[in-house]
Amino acid sequence: MSEIEVWQSVVLGVVEGITEFLPVSSTGHLTITEQLLGLDIKDEAVTAYTAVIQIGAIFAAIIYFFKDIARLIKAWVAGLFSSSARQEPDWRFAWYVIVGSIPVGIVGFLAQDLIKGGLRSLWVVAAALILWSIPMAFAEHAATQVKGEQGLTMKDSIIIGFTQCLSLIPGVSRSGATITAGLLRDLDRVTATRLSFLLGIPALTAAGLYELKDAISGPSVSTVALVVGTLVSFVVAYAAIAWLLKYVAHHSIMVFVWYRVALGFGIMALLITGAITAY
Repeated sequence: MSEIEVWQSVVLGVVEGITEFLPVSSTGHLTITEQLLGLDIKDEAVTAYTAVIQIGAIFAAIIYFFKDIARLIKAWVAGLFSSSARQEPDWRFAWYVIVGSIPVGIVGFLAQDLIKGGLRSLWVVAAALILWSIPMAFAEHAATQVKGEQGLTMKDSIIIGFTQCLSLIPGVSRSGATITAGLLRDLDRVTATRLSFLLGIPALTAAGLYELKDAISGPSVSTVALVVGTLVSFVVAYAAIAWLLKYVAHHSIMVFVWYRVALGFGIMALLITGAITAY
């Protein structure tokens, strides 16, 4: 196949930046976009490329939440040496983020061949978009939203962390999985969304760095394409984070549910008519 061109990198960077933190599945959108751009989604370098440009979106989250991250790191380090510091809420919250990030890292590493293979089928993406919309809608309906950040427990973090593993199925959405689990654990939307962002930083950074070698080793991906895609995803993701946090503070997530359902059935229609292929 031909090398990914700069304009294609811009398009993919925009798609990644918009969808990484919205509950609509960035992997699913990137897979669809790659097909529409004529790229070979079976090419390991292209698959790795999509993981690498996520680093741009993750850096956007790191910068957006820099004060929070610095505060949590400071509290965690202090707690290692001081018993009084271990009584602080930030010490506990730092551990919640650490523990909640572990399951998806382990499962993602062990199941990487499956994730890069059969699960990238657009039939899987379409089905996951539609089916995961059901628990999202139920969570929005059933959520009490009585707990803020101070009410978070280790049990909540573990449950949300394991639910994040479902996002390894393209179409489910990492933020869709974690926000849904957070709402079902009675967290308010803003707390569930902020926690979703923080839980995504370690796992997605590790995944992007791990895939970097495959992305730069293939002839289909140039260093320029990687840099452009990553920078564009950074800028767009920063804006998307700011918008989403403001949105969920006053609105339900049902707009994303209806979008997911419409997109899922739209993909199926394109597959049935032969306009696009599953791989």
